[in-house]
Amino acid sequence: MNGKNKYHCILEKIVCSGKTQTNRKGNIRYLLNERLDLTPADLLEIFEGHNLARKKLKSELELFTRGERNVDRYREAGITWWDYCGKTLVNSYPTYLERLPPLIDRINREKRNSKNYVLFLGETGVESNQAPCLSLVQFQIEDGELVISAYQRSSDANLGLPADIYHLYSIARQIELPLKSITLTFGNVHVYENNIENTYRLLSGEEGIRFELNV
Repeated sequence: MNGKNKYHCILEKIVCSGKTQTNRKGNIRYLLNERLDLTPADLLEIFEGHNLARKKLKSELELFTRGERNVDRYREAGITWWDYCGKTLVNSYPTYLERLPPLIDRINREKRNSKNYVLFLGETGVESNQAPCLSLVQFQIEDGELVISAYQRSSDANLGLPADIYHLYSIARQIELPLKSITLTFGNVHVYENNIENTYRLLSGEEGIRFELNV
């Protein structure tokens, strides 16, 4: 594929160079300890070249930050990918992202270059029906610009990763500073075996590709 954006590059690296692993959701092709550095120009290129349900993702983030745990509220916004969790999201994204609005308010109020503002997600040892794959988001200010660093313990490169990139971008827009970069570090980034063929089709330039949710 000519003119690959950085998201497509990591997809290609996974399907071409990844190792195979079996987990409770099925077989995956994976890479360990990968990193994705994105500038605003990179983000624009990804968003223009990838079909994202932006309205749904925006609504999802708003529900997360309100601490909404009732799955019916997500369905009312057209978001059905949490249905497998039953009626309630237990110790999942809303539990932690409801802490985000006061953190953003603090960053906008202080704007301290020397301060590392950090949001932790998904403490270990707690019962959950969907532990957050995004584990940490760090906000730093360098020369008057915002630098976001995020760590993901596990990332589904077809479905979860584009959503996480868009969520991080949406969060950055709420901070009253120009965005310099978003860097994601992945403990494990993968493509499920049943989505590999469609990943190749996406990389070949085919449009309208859909991927299966593995739960």
